[in-house]
Amino acid sequence: MISETTTTSPEAEAVPPPGPAPAKKRVPKGAKRLLTRRDRITLAFMAGVPTVLHVALVWVTALASIALAFTSWDGIGFGSIKWVGLDNFRQLFADNPQFWPALEHNIIWFVVLILLPTPFGLFLAVQLDKKIRFSRVYQTAFFLPVVMSLAVTGFVWQLIYNPDTGLINSLIGANKPGHYIDWIGDPKLNLWAVLIAASWRHAGYMMILYLAGLKGVDPSLREASALDGANEWQTFKNVIFPTLRPTNTVVLVVTIIESLRAFDLVFVFNKGAQGTELLSILITNNIIGESSRIGYGSAIAVVLLVISLAVIIPYLIATFRKERRA
Repeated sequence: MISETTTTSPEAEAVPPPGPAPAKKRVPKGAKRLLTRRDRITLAFMAGVPTVLHVALVWVTALASIALAFTSWDGIGFGSIKWVGLDNFRQLFADNPQFWPALEHNIIWFVVLILLPTPFGLFLAVQLDKKIRFSRVYQTAFFLPVVMSLAVTGFVWQLIYNPDTGLINSLIGANKPGHYIDWIGDPKLNLWAVLIAASWRHAGYMMILYLAGLKGVDPSLREASALDGANEWQTFKNVIFPTLRPTNTVVLVVTIIESLRAFDLVFVFNKGAQGTELLSILITNNIIGESSRIGYGSAIAVVLLVISLAVIIPYLIATFRKERRA
């Protein structure tokens, strides 16, 4: 019995069977577009509202403050605005007995922050970078003051500095009549007391910045240093710390900005009186204080803006130059 086998060529298999051609699927019009009309409206709303708020609350107010610095205005009606030119700045530099002490206190604020909590934050970052046990718990504990509001931090330290029931006076026995130490009311002590509270918060901030920088260090550098026989301190001083130059730049700029915009802690402690005057306090007292000298307060704000830009602009120029070279 002979069985016949039918062989089909590949060309024959590729030919579609006779009959009507299959209908092509119609692509909806909206599917050809990347964004529908509703998506575009939503995107415009999400990008437009923050942009408008940013321009209105930052740029418009900043430009208005610069313009008002050359005027005299008590804040009641726009018709009372009078152009005085540079009189506000002359009075500020020559006749205001609080301006130069406030500027000095801002400089002291910066020097203390850069000399005490910044190295301590670097020390904490180096220790936590060694992946010791419970490092996450330590990071949370040291970073907690940064998350807390500065006003809350001020209230906490007010309790610590309380002359009668405060922790410090209780520990050193200065909470008895005749032996009180008024940490907040004494003009010789209150600025340093506030700086201790500010340093407590600033150390955690610096720790996180330096810890992020240390995580970016190439591990091969440590290995090569160990092979050369360098100890831990020599490795950090000659190998690790030089690679933290970008982080050090950020730390310097952040510390300067923090020292210039310091306000909350001082205002909670004693509203910037009796030895704790700051430029931000003078601005607030003149703009929303009893006298309401908006033009004069704006002049102080312009001085603070110029000092801030003198620090920020060189930093931005250096950063952009590095990006172009890269």
